[in-house]
Amino acid sequence: MTTTSPLTTTTRPADFDVYWTGIDEELALYPIAPEERFVSRRTTDFSTAYDVELTSIGPYRLFAYLAVPTGEGPFPALITMPRYGSVNNVPHWDDRQRYVAVTLMHRGQRLADQPFSASYPGLLTLGIDDPMTYIYRSIAADCIRGLEYLLSRPEIDPSRVGVVGDDLALIAAARRPGRVSALQVTGLMFHKANEARQQTDAYPIEELNDEIHLAPDRERAIVRTLSYFDPLHHAPTVTGTTNVVVGDDGTMNGPEWLADLVGALGGPTSTYQLTHEGGTDHDAQDAWLANALGATPLPRLWETTP
Repeated sequence: MTTTSPLTTTTRPADFDVYWTGIDEELALYPIAPEERFVSRRTTDFSTAYDVELTSIGPYRLFAYLAVPTGEGPFPALITMPRYGSVNNVPHWDDRQRYVAVTLMHRGQRLADQPFSASYPGLLTLGIDDPMTYIYRSIAADCIRGLEYLLSRPEIDPSRVGVVGDDLALIAAARRPGRVSALQVTGLMFHKANEARQQTDAYPIEELNDEIHLAPDRERAIVRTLSYFDPLHHAPTVTGTTNVVVGDDGTMNGPEWLADLVGALGGPTSTYQLTHEGGTDHDAQDAWLANALGATPLPRLWETTP
């Protein structure tokens, strides 16, 4: 851990809008160019599975899992944004029954790791001295492109589109206002990242401390780059209904820590505080999302009669 710094990621950069508009303009240069391959081993009587490749800035080819429910449709749609780690899972069995479901792999992650393979730890700080070279500029573009791909699917009901994930989910929803009806934020990495690194030595946030310990003179540049990704600056542009999953009182990602972000969100907003009981938390989050998208909740814990 490090000593308190006067720098903050919650200061909105003066060129914030220019930076993110530049990403949108760069994405517009590249067609999505999806290539979808039927996968029999994941296809069931209630959904058809595909492996998908699509193009992001660079150009760079991404990978995604796609599942389309059986039936006429249109169906509610759901994209699960990639987590911080090398591997992402196929859409859950329950989600494949209800949604046109996409799970995206951004550049560097398994199945999207050619020609770039991400390192963990290490990805969080790659190119971080300059917001234009920071790897998360491209990763954010990848996630926006993944959402654009989902929105392009002919089977979806465009009035029932959900996004689930961390900061990347919020940023993607913010960059396509009016297109996402339900956003579920399940964890955050960039919110008040400079303040967070001073209160924890847990990874991945500790990667920031590692970089600054190696070269303290880089701190100001690092914090400036992080400020472009603080979800607080993106929150006002989110127009859909949002549910923010929060942690324990008095902790990072607890209600107090996230209060400014929750208050800044542009659409109707609620919070869910984790109980740390896996089935209870899953069922509550599943029910919120299903209700927001006009689908049927599918709890994993069923009540039994004696």
